[in-house]
Amino acid sequence: TLPKKVDVDITIYNVLGQKIKTLVNDNYPAGIYRAMWNGTNEFGMKVNSGVYIYRINAGKEFNYSKRMVFLK
Repeated sequence: TLPKKVDVDITIYNVLGQKIKTLVNDNYPAGIYRAMWNGTNEFGMKVNSGVYIYRINAGKEFNYSKRMVFLK
């Protein structure tokens, strides 16, 4: 949920901190949005099952990182 127009960046990393995929990198107006990851990297290749980190940056006010488990 975005209260105002902001630049949004959602990126997936592996546990070594290497960038796997950028899901979102755009400017969005206020509203409710959803992003889904299909388990592929930047080149469209399927990634292995394991622990990944997603990072959400929405403007300067909101920065959030969390671990997730990807299972095939």
